[in-house]
Amino acid sequence: MASAVTDIVTTAVDWVTLAFNAPLPRAVVFGVQIGGHLFVEVVLLLAIIFLLSQKSYKPPKRPLTKKEIDELCEEWVPESLIPPLTEEMQCEPPVLESAAGPHTVINGKEVVNFTSANYLGLIGHEKLLESCTAALEKYGVGSCGPRGFYGTIDVHLDCEARIAKFLGTPDSILYSYGLSTMFSAIPAFCKRGDIIVVDEGVHWGIQNGLYLSRSTIVYFKHNDMESLQNTLEKITLENKRAKKLRRYIVVEAVYQNSGQIAPLDEIIRLKEKYRFRVLLDESNSFGVLGSTGRGLTEFFRVPIEKIDIITAAMGHALATEGGFCTGSTRVIDHQRLSSSGYVFSASLPPYLASAAITAVDVLEENPDLIMKLKENIAVLWQELSDIQGLSIASNPLSPIVFLRLENSTGSLKNDLHLLEDIVDRMLNKDSVFVVASKRSTLDKCRLPVGIRLFVSAAHTESDLLKASESLKRAAASVLGGSS
Repeated sequence: MASAVTDIVTTAVDWVTLAFNAPLPRAVVFGVQIGGHLFVEVVLLLAIIFLLSQKSYKPPKRPLTKKEIDELCEEWVPESLIPPLTEEMQCEPPVLESAAGPHTVINGKEVVNFTSANYLGLIGHEKLLESCTAALEKYGVGSCGPRGFYGTIDVHLDCEARIAKFLGTPDSILYSYGLSTMFSAIPAFCKRGDIIVVDEGVHWGIQNGLYLSRSTIVYFKHNDMESLQNTLEKITLENKRAKKLRRYIVVEAVYQNSGQIAPLDEIIRLKEKYRFRVLLDESNSFGVLGSTGRGLTEFFRVPIEKIDIITAAMGHALATEGGFCTGSTRVIDHQRLSSSGYVFSASLPPYLASAAITAVDVLEENPDLIMKLKENIAVLWQELSDIQGLSIASNPLSPIVFLRLENSTGSLKNDLHLLEDIVDRMLNKDSVFVVASKRSTLDKCRLPVGIRLFVSAAHTESDLLKASESLKRAAASVLGGSS
């Protein structure tokens, strides 16, 4: 058996040796001898190129029958334009049936209103109504055009001049919608490649402006100056090109999502140390902070020229609508050509601009309104200082009294459910209208939710006591077992 296997192997080796020793065929092309193996390789290469150059085979097309078309149409499901609606999205907020003053009407019942940012109580003020009536008779309702396309009316220029004079700045610019002021002003100055350092608690209008700017966004901890300094230092030291880039700090004077007040003096110190520009939103501080209501700069006694850009909505303390940006002449003129909310939106209705002028006049003539507001804030703070299950997170001088859960459930959804239960009990049982800080799916604020009360100079002491007592009862009822 072994000898047979040996014979087979020997024979195979002999055949292989004979094949390698055999002379290769040769071809002569134009007098040049070409080895047989090279000739075969060239032929194979040409065959491969020919095959690759041929179109791939496709079966002949056959038109679909009517039955097949109907079946495909029945099976097709279009992609939804919107995400599925959850139960939280489908709930409707209460509807006001009268002016949003310190008292309003909901479902035919008068309630005490702590949901409107009517800080100075100017909603329904006699002088504002007279001003609006006169403007309506003179100008009509709307302007029917953007400011750059024959939508500028003399009252717009008067309002811009009045605001600039009141704040002590060279110039101002009006926007037709308060929220659009910030998310138009930011992209007008901040572009791709710029660096924006922003507080993590800013409201959605600022967030949208940051998104539209396409700049590099860096967040620092809410109202934490140590975090801000570390962020500025890291950007300055680690980025070799930082000194050549435009760099901004964006903050709110009074944060809508917490009621905290920004420490402007410290922000200015850091701004000058690291050479950043500051954009300040004074929507909830204009007409409120400072001895004459000129905002955060007056409150901290910081020269207003140290702030590069100041914006504010006029729908709060001034009880009108629209917004403004104020600053140097160069800052304002740039927006007249580059700010989308100014260039492409119909201008502010003339009667609202007239009302804003009158509101500033009333504020300047009645500084006692600010004192009354401060007294009301102090009363509410004192009454809510020992509330069960909730703690005040806002600044004692802020017109936004913000309460958070002392013991969070660990779930934003569950926290919000508890807070909304408290809010509903207050409205249904005690006719006190407050609001939980519910956020839309677009709002990326990172702060905890809470209950927000907007204090007005028009609230009476009985309004404040009623609200605090109602909130204590509702909180004890809802949180009694969980705190």
